[in-house]
Amino acid sequence: MKISILCVGKIKEKYWNDAIKEYMKRLTRYCKPEIIEVADEKTPDNAPESVETMIRDKEGEKLLKHIDPKAKVVALAIKGRKVDSPGFAKWIDDYAISGCSHIQFVIGGSLGLSDEVLKRADGQISFSDMTFPHQMMRVVLLEQVYRSYKILSGEPYHK
Repeated sequence: MKISILCVGKIKEKYWNDAIKEYMKRLTRYCKPEIIEVADEKTPDNAPESVETMIRDKEGEKLLKHIDPKAKVVALAIKGRKVDSPGFAKWIDDYAISGCSHIQFVIGGSLGLSDEVLKRADGQISFSDMTFPHQMMRVVLLEQVYRSYKILSGEPYHK
């Protein structure tokens, strides 16, 4: 299975990059992980909603260019479906059993995802009702994908 994370913006902080590298390394035992970054758009302070929508749309266009038409696309969205870790693992396994060989998770920038990206997604998932920095969500998503493979393999993992 190929697992791609499409995301807006680059990670500048060493501690986030170190965590991402660690989970990417761990995941290679179970799948083919990759991260695809697209450039974020500058958001002016106190931007009106119309400007924020335009920024989300521009970032969305960049993300959509990297969507594999054969992949299952899952958007991380605050209004998405909430699952626990075993449920997330089952969900990944269900995709694999159905013949899916590529899952693309999409993480938006600081303003979230465009309507077009959300429409293109085959599903939406939410890790919480809280808002998290997109840099942190990469790490959380990678950790949960790794945890899923440990669960599916029947291997122990800290709780």
